[in-house]
Amino acid sequence: MSDKRAQEQGSWGQERLEQRTFLFLLLLVTVLFFFLLKPFFGAVFWACVVGLLFAPLQQRLSHRWGQRTNLAALATLAICVAIGIIPALFVLGSFFQEGASLYQKLQSGDLDPGEQLERLRAAFPFMERLLARFNLDLGGLKSQLTEAAIAASRILAQNALRLGQNALQGVVNLGLMLYLAFYMLRDGRELVALLARALPLGDEREALLFGKFAEVTRATVKGNLVVAAVQGALGGIIFWLLDIHAPLLWGVVMALLSLIPMIGAGLIWAPVALYLFAIGNWGQGVILASFGVGVIGLVDNLLRPLLVGRDTKLPDYLVLFSTLGGFALFGMNGFVIGPLLAALFVAFWEIFIREFNPAPAAAAVAEEQRDGGH
Repeated sequence: MSDKRAQEQGSWGQERLEQRTFLFLLLLVTVLFFFLLKPFFGAVFWACVVGLLFAPLQQRLSHRWGQRTNLAALATLAICVAIGIIPALFVLGSFFQEGASLYQKLQSGDLDPGEQLERLRAAFPFMERLLARFNLDLGGLKSQLTEAAIAASRILAQNALRLGQNALQGVVNLGLMLYLAFYMLRDGRELVALLARALPLGDEREALLFGKFAEVTRATVKGNLVVAAVQGALGGIIFWLLDIHAPLLWGVVMALLSLIPMIGAGLIWAPVALYLFAIGNWGQGVILASFGVGVIGLVDNLLRPLLVGRDTKLPDYLVLFSTLGGFALFGMNGFVIGPLLAALFVAFWEIFIREFNPAPAAAAVAEEQRDGGH
């Protein structure tokens, strides 16, 4: 009897050892595989985003065309390229061209940031006293501002050249993203079902977390991109109407900065309005300031909570800090990854509280139900 028990214990110990070894190797291989895909993180990430955003359209086309999933995925991908990628490439090319033009003006002296700062000092004398209070020298600040403007525009000019030199690399990355997006559109449901089967979280938790992942990704991408496009377009238009140099360049910069909630686009139009006041263009300054607060700012205050905050069910302050943290850790991809991680953080803790630390009233009801069952 004791021999049989010892044999069972030995078999159980061997099984545990084999299981732990397998799980360790599984974790090791998974980490190595993700490390292998690290150079293509952007392409993989945006392929997944495209798959999530356009999955409803792909499914609708697939049902309409008799479950021809390959054709539906190709048609959906073509629509994505037409409405998203081609306009983005055109705007990006124009952005770098205007950046190169700005660099040439700075180099030739046609545009002097130091002179603009001197005009601000003359219009607002308190600025010099304010800077002196912080031990800042206006002369040194002028030279630093000029150097910073030249450096920033030089980066744009160099990237414009590099954009042409590395066009092949960009085309390859774009091709990889579209190639993977095709499979995400065609096989997305099967891949999610396979992932749900692999994760040992329970069907209810998996459904909640996958639903939250898809919901937040769609809301963040669609909401932020719509807000960025509208604010950038409005900013570029008002700059063009006021005859401010490089309106397309500043419109794109405002669109990028508007990905930061509440404060983004104002980092551009507010200093320009202040400069217009300083040089005596009060009419233009009033128009720009009024338009910035009443139109550009209103877009952020109305559309972002409607398109992002409502669907993600995250408070505004959490969206702000998660977006900033996402930018710091993941670059441009962070405006999606940051709020997504915040939403998953909230979802995991909601599950934990509901299942492991329920409210007293809910716990009492559950106890009564158990007693009634006995």
